[in-house]
Amino acid sequence: MKIRHIVLLIYIVSCFKAGAQQLLPFVENFTKSEYQGDNQVWSVVQGNDNAMYFANNHFFLRYNGVKWEKYTLPNKTIIRSVYSFGDKIYSGSYKEFGYWHRKNGFMVYKSLSEDAMFAGFSGNEEIWKIFSFGKNICFQSFNALYVYDGIKTKRINFPSQISYCYPIDNEVYAATTREGIFVLKNNKFIPVSGWGQLKGGIIHGIEKHNGEIYVFTKNNGVFKGDKDKLVPWQNPVNFYVKEAVILSSKFIDKTKLAIGTSRQGLYIVDLASNTYININRKNSLKNNAVLSIALDRENDLWLGLDNGISHVEVNSPVNLFTDNSGLLGSVYSLSSLSNTGYLLVTNHGIFTYKTSVLEPIPNTQGQVWDVYKNGNKFILGHNDGTLVYDGNVLKNESPVNGGWKFLKSRFDGVYFQANYAGIAVYKDINKLSEYKMLGKIEKPIRNIAQNHPGELWAADNYKSLYRITYDENLNVKKIQNVSADNNIKGDFGVKLFNFKDQILFFINNIWYTYNSLTGKLEKNTLFNSSFGNVSDIIPIDEDTFMVFKDGLLYNVNQKGNDFLWKLLPEKYYQGRLIIENIQVFAEAGKLVVNLDDGFVEIKRDIPIKKNAALKIEAFYEGKYVTPQTSIKYNHSLELDVVSPWFGYNRADLQYRFNGGRLHAVNSGKIILNNLASGSHDIELFANNGLHPLKLTTYKFTVDKPWYFSLYMIMAYVAFTVLVFYLYYKWNHFKYLQKVRLNEEELRHRTQIIELEHEAEIKLRNQEYEKHLLETEVQTKASEVAGKSLSIAKHSEMIESIQEVLESEKNVDRLVTKIKKVIKTSTISKNEWQSFEKNLIKSHEEFVARLTEKYPVLTPKDIKLCIYLKMNLSSKEIAPLMNISFRGVELHRYRLRKKLEIGTEESLSRFMINI
Repeated sequence: MKIRHIVLLIYIVSCFKAGAQQLLPFVENFTKSEYQGDNQVWSVVQGNDNAMYFANNHFFLRYNGVKWEKYTLPNKTIIRSVYSFGDKIYSGSYKEFGYWHRKNGFMVYKSLSEDAMFAGFSGNEEIWKIFSFGKNICFQSFNALYVYDGIKTKRINFPSQISYCYPIDNEVYAATTREGIFVLKNNKFIPVSGWGQLKGGIIHGIEKHNGEIYVFTKNNGVFKGDKDKLVPWQNPVNFYVKEAVILSSKFIDKTKLAIGTSRQGLYIVDLASNTYININRKNSLKNNAVLSIALDRENDLWLGLDNGISHVEVNSPVNLFTDNSGLLGSVYSLSSLSNTGYLLVTNHGIFTYKTSVLEPIPNTQGQVWDVYKNGNKFILGHNDGTLVYDGNVLKNESPVNGGWKFLKSRFDGVYFQANYAGIAVYKDINKLSEYKMLGKIEKPIRNIAQNHPGELWAADNYKSLYRITYDENLNVKKIQNVSADNNIKGDFGVKLFNFKDQILFFINNIWYTYNSLTGKLEKNTLFNSSFGNVSDIIPIDEDTFMVFKDGLLYNVNQKGNDFLWKLLPEKYYQGRLIIENIQVFAEAGKLVVNLDDGFVEIKRDIPIKKNAALKIEAFYEGKYVTPQTSIKYNHSLELDVVSPWFGYNRADLQYRFNGGRLHAVNSGKIILNNLASGSHDIELFANNGLHPLKLTTYKFTVDKPWYFSLYMIMAYVAFTVLVFYLYYKWNHFKYLQKVRLNEEELRHRTQIIELEHEAEIKLRNQEYEKHLLETEVQTKASEVAGKSLSIAKHSEMIESIQEVLESEKNVDRLVTKIKKVIKTSTISKNEWQSFEKNLIKSHEEFVARLTEKYPVLTPKDIKLCIYLKMNLSSKEIAPLMNISFRGVELHRYRLRKKLEIGTEESLSRFMINI
């Protein structure tokens, strides 16, 4: 009867414990929609390339922290086991085993089995486990062990059907389903005599830890002992795991053990304190059946579930409390309960969290904004008033409601409380019913700060920054709207930050400090350069604060004029922060940040993350990039930044492309679009808190555009040569054509010139002949005129003499009359002058040439030249010049002298040629 009651009591405790809400490590779940595979994950292992490998029913999965890869066996059978050895990942399936290796960015399978190996067994011959034993790789089915030495495979049959084999201390133990445990000796399995109590049970794990052997049975819990004797494990968790059905197990380190169950998920046991946590579907896991467990290089756990995969960061400095019941609500502030737990204030009321149990404090429903710890008491800013809680009793001690912040003055010995109606002042913290409102500020004040006596800074819940000065009796002297006085627009949601006894004001994304001498706000160079674009800044203590920037939380410490930033990875609080109401509570060795459904607990001295060698895998058009890969111009390249860490130690990475600015590496993936031709480099940096630390560089080359390729350049050259050739030929043709035309034109011009010349000669000859004719005509005309004049005068004289002869008979008078007629018939002076004038006019050109050439000639010389040009003889010239023949000859002689002509040359011919 007593035993039944004890069992019932244990069951009740078990149910209570199962319903408890524990502080848990971070769990990252992967669903089949993410890895695009099947439900069950039978086996998990980490390869030497740091990637995780999974046996996922019909699929062989690989995850490097950036992306999932999925493969199938050639025969499409279910994969039951995976194992890492060297650079190979071995896998076992139905009548099939072999290994996978990485080649050009993808996994390639090589089979090691033959159908003849499985002869003599039933159809259910699957490889459920793979392990190394010495230098051999062992593939275990339910009926036989296949040992591969790198060259050939031999088969060792089991004495009966087994569940699994386990290598312990250079021995192989085989757990049969009915006859207990056998050990391999000289290629034969013999029974282990001291473990008789395991007969008839299913064994799901045997491990040696700290010199002791642990046996994990499916339904009978855990046994502990040595090779000679086993006893039930004396740990409180043994009862729970027995009821939950053990499926898998793994020692994490010297003090931690992980047990995977079928009904209650994962138990993580602290062997030093005999305490445990249970991670299951109610708090973190997506499925309660943990089929397989593996450790990665951070000693974090990877769970293969009945439906999905989980990564449990058991060695992270971060733990989470999440209320999945919805009872808690959003946590706006918290404080410690004397190291036994936390006091949480939420929009649903006030709660205590102790020994993994969350309990509401009665009659505290409603919005609670703030908790201020005063010794062993807590002052709570509730929507309905100011409450005091001493750990047991809760009292409403002040009607001041909506207390956002409770502040102790270092100068005046009083307490200020920012609330819905302004600022309340308490002189005695133990008499909160006695208070006064500071001045006439009748509006919601959300935040207050003080760093000088008689002065208080206040930020409106909505808009404006106030500076309040008061006297020693707390009577307000002046309330100054500082942001309005400094003409600052957009002063909504002003933030106050008291750092190293200096109050900074964050207004419209600019940090200010107050100059008490000028009464003006001045921009703070140090904070504006470091925190100019933060969303929120949360004080922790005098030297430390947190910054919320671009959706990320950073723990910040000042180091000289620089600030040391330590990132709290986003995955721990993603989508769970209460923006504008982030609070950080600091206690011994821990920082606690409120969340909208719980809180996150971080070790105070966050360990520096390990900077491990990174590997970059580049993919172009879905293919792995090798030195021979041709990346086309203006295409995209995908780079996977693969880290050996999957948990907290995973670095906060940044990259710089071709020396440009730094960019964050999101989820380990870098995508470069519209790549230009030429050489490129990607530099990877880790954020070490102060300055980016360069880790590695990846270089690649992008081909020139198709229109700049070798063939196209050759085509361009050929085309250019062709164009130049055609241009040359065309120019040559045009040149020859032009030469021909020029020759033709020259010939025509020559002909024309010749013709013109001939015509000109002819014209000149004609003109010359005409001139000669005209000259001759003129000469003849002169001669004729002279002759005509002479003849006319002689004829007239003869007629007159004839008339005298006929009419006069007297000889004397006849003679007298004849003489008179002769005298009368002589040419008159005027007639002679007219003759000479006409003569010279008819020879004007000759006279002009003659006088130009021989300016010494007299008019008489010129007349003689004219007569000579007319080819008259001296006898003919004498009467014309009214001189004697002898006078003409003498004149001619003198003319020769002036003209410098010898006697052998004819004067008439000379005159004609002038």
